[in-house]
Amino acid sequence: MARRPGRHPVTVDIHCHFTSKRADDLALPLRPATAEATLAVVSPAERERHRLYIDSLDDRIRGTEKRLAEMDEQGVDVQVVSPGPMQYFYWTEPGMGRTLARMVNDDLAQLCAGHPDRLVPMGTVPLQDAQMAVAELERIAREHGMKAVEVSTNVNGIELSDPRLAPFWAKAEALGLLVLIHPLGFTDGKRLRRHNFNNVIGNPLESAIAVGYLIFDGVLDRHPGLKICVAHGGGFAAHYIGRFDHSWSARTADRGAIAQKPSEYMKRLYFDTVQYDPIEVENLVRHWGADHVLMGTDWPYTMGEPDPVGLLHRCTGLSEAECHKIAGGNAAALLGIKFRSSAKVKTDA
Repeated sequence: MARRPGRHPVTVDIHCHFTSKRADDLALPLRPATAEATLAVVSPAERERHRLYIDSLDDRIRGTEKRLAEMDEQGVDVQVVSPGPMQYFYWTEPGMGRTLARMVNDDLAQLCAGHPDRLVPMGTVPLQDAQMAVAELERIAREHGMKAVEVSTNVNGIELSDPRLAPFWAKAEALGLLVLIHPLGFTDGKRLRRHNFNNVIGNPLESAIAVGYLIFDGVLDRHPGLKICVAHGGGFAAHYIGRFDHSWSARTADRGAIAQKPSEYMKRLYFDTVQYDPIEVENLVRHWGADHVLMGTDWPYTMGEPDPVGLLHRCTGLSEAECHKIAGGNAAALLGIKFRSSAKVKTDA
């Protein structure tokens, strides 16, 4: 088992996934090849290779035996389990999107209910219709006690700051839910079709674009109570904020609807540790503080971090107290996770 930093009693993985077989069986026969950025620009042979890879994960991602065993191997006590990003299903018509989101959320809740001491659910909503998204947000909070929801970086090319999505942000703030922003490839990925670049470069680029619009279009200004975590260490934006700030200062005509420099809004965001390099994790802490960094793995995908606790242990520039916060304390505070004893948790109603 990976070594934990110090004696912190519980570690929490904020970034790991599940997929609903029911939802896939219903939706995938209807999915055009152009529906998702990760598949739109690759060859039919590559799409088939991707399908076989996803199918190979079934026993791990949909069951619990291998999931729990791998958590133990990684030193992870609690997973906050979110849908795989291929299950946003934003490309479907709204009614179908609502049906699929309910399937995913109900199946995810059932998975976690079987092991409430180890698994905490994070839901999804049909963002292609803001009112349906709000209704599903209320339902998963009420019926399943979910404290978090995952969204993509755009909705069929519509930015997350678009006024049509304003009801979603207002409701997420009102309910106090954590919103995990997780990309699904760059939307114009023709130059990124080889070497897994639509993941390696496209995903952090997508996150930077989404964060930029949320800041400059004033969403974070209008909703100071929003709790947002950006996957993969916040993408490029979290490590390149000086350019945002300089543009805001030097090009006043492009400031958008915000009164403070962009970095002031970035301070409200949270970032996971799926960075692979301890120096990059330490830089997140230097920029945004240990209170705003959460341990994650991106389990069970090949781009996941196999040793999340060991990664923190290799961050020699962090104090033991900072590692404790990142390993599980921050996630517990954000999601109302109460530890009954080591590796035994419950979520406040």
